[in-house]
Formats: sequence, structure tokens, C-alpha cells
Amino acid sequence: MYLRHFSLRELPFSITPDPAFFYPHEGVQAALNTLLIALRSGEGFLKIVGEVGCGKTLLCRQLLRSLQDEFVTAYIPNPDMGPDDLLMALARELDIELVPPLSRHQVLSSLQAGLLRHAEAGRPVLVCIDEAQATRMTTLESLRLLSNLETEKRKLLQIVLFGQPELDEVLARPQIRQLLQRITFSEYLGGMQPERVDAYLAHRLAVAAEDGLTDIRVFEPAAAAALAKYSRGVPRLINVLAHKCLLLAFGENARRVQVRHVELAAADTPGVQLPRPRWWRRLLVPRSIQRKPQAGEMS
Repeated sequence: MYLRHFSLRELPFSITPDPAFFYPHEGVQAALNTLLIALRSGEGFLKIVGEVGCGKTLLCRQLLRSLQDEFVTAYIPNPDMGPDDLLMALARELDIELVPPLSRHQVLSSLQAGLLRHAEAGRPVLVCIDEAQATRMTTLESLRLLSNLETEKRKLLQIVLFGQPELDEVLARPQIRQLLQRITFSEYLGGMQPERVDAYLAHRLAVAAEDGLTDIRVFEPAAAAALAKYSRGVPRLINVLAHKCLLLAFGENARRVQVRHVELAAADTPGVQLPRPRWWRRLLVPRSIQRKPQAGEMS
């Protein structure tokens, strides 16, 4: 692998959402600020919607990391489960003991008792649900009922939903309109601006660098610009392309990533929009306005 070649101690462009590599570009920092302020203010339901690969899971983990000393937290990575299973998953995450037989009423009572204990100790409880667009209707209704638990002063439970744009379609259904009305803050998470990609690449390389190396410039400015164009600023695509670029440069024993490396990586990566060849434009011109042969020209 190319780690020694580029003086790295770990892979800098893994698609695993590691908070150590969190890069606060404009969109993700705005979303994180909104979440931190709203949660510390005691808001009950919050929502983050973003396209595939734009860093929702990494944002979720960074949020949990930022609040770990202030909140009791629970993380549900896959909510595609029935309401009973979700309640038990929450109890496990919050270290609330469940005593068989486990009826829904008993699980809810145990959860409420555990949440009250946390509230009395001054520990707010936060539940983050990733891939929330996959949550079933009945499970969403159970979440709404859980959010009703409160003292005279504050909610016993705060919930953040992280999901793809389909989450908005799910929440727009009439049967769960009460849940939609409870969402007090919502943010959209998109790709980063093209001019931020170069700094993003440098940041991840610096985090992954061997001790003592803080500024590793591997990507030429033109290569970073090409990478921004092909990835459209989507962090996951940036990581996939950057990893392939490093492999290509390593294979040539090169120290710098050039535009041609990016073009080769883009051609090998599904989901990347490659520029169309020039002849494609001729197909877009209606025949009625194509140039007619002039007098004396061969038809």
C-alpha cells in the first residue's frame, strides 16, 4: 500500500465515518451549530436531511462526540425495525434494565423510569437515529409517543433524525403529521463548495500523516480542482477518488497527484459524472436549425 510512500500512518480517505477526520466545511458546520444550540436549549425533535455520501453519519458521530460529557446518548444506526424492537434497542443503549416478561407496557414503563432517573440527576438524554428514512410508520409513531415524556420543565428525551431526502416524503404522510409538527429545527446537508476541496484533502492527509508531519501537499491544485468537479463536492466520492489517485501515483512512484490521475480514477468510479465528448452537442441541436447547404455546395 502507499502509506510509507506518502509518509502516512493510516489511510486518509477511508469511507468509514471517523470523527477524527471531521472537516467543518460551511454546510456541515452550520448543521452542527444548529444541533448543538437546539439540543442545549432543550428542543425535542430535530432533523438533518442530506444526499447520499454527504456526511450525515460522520456529522452524527461528531455530534455525539461533542456532547458526550453533557448528555446521555443513544445511537440507532439501523431503525428498520418494529416499535417493540426499537424500544428495547433504546433501553440497551441507555443501560436501562429490562425484566422479563417484556410486554410493550413494561418496556415503556422501564424506559420512562430510567429517563426520569437521568432527569433527576441532571443528565439530558439524546437519541440519534441514522438512516431515518427507513423507519416504519408504526415505529415513527412510537418515537412520537416517547417524545411526549416530559417533566414540568423539560423533555425527558431529545431525538435527532438523520436521513436521505426520502425522509421528508415519509414525514409528509398524513398519518404521522403530528410528528412533523414536533420537529422544531431542520437542516439540509449538501456537498462542499469546490474551493474547499483542496483544504479538505490537505486536512485528511495531515490527520493521517506520521507524527511530526502537519502539512502534506500531495494533490496539485489543478488535480484538487478536477477532483472537486468530478465529485460535485460529495465527501464520499471525494474520498473514493482520492484513494484511487494515491494508488495510481504510488504505482508510478510519483509524489504528487496530477490531473491525469484524477481523470483515470473518475473513469473507474461508478457515480461520477464524466464530461460528455464534443460530438454529443450535435445530438442536442434540433435538425430544423442545423445548417443547410448553401448554393453551390454539395447536398
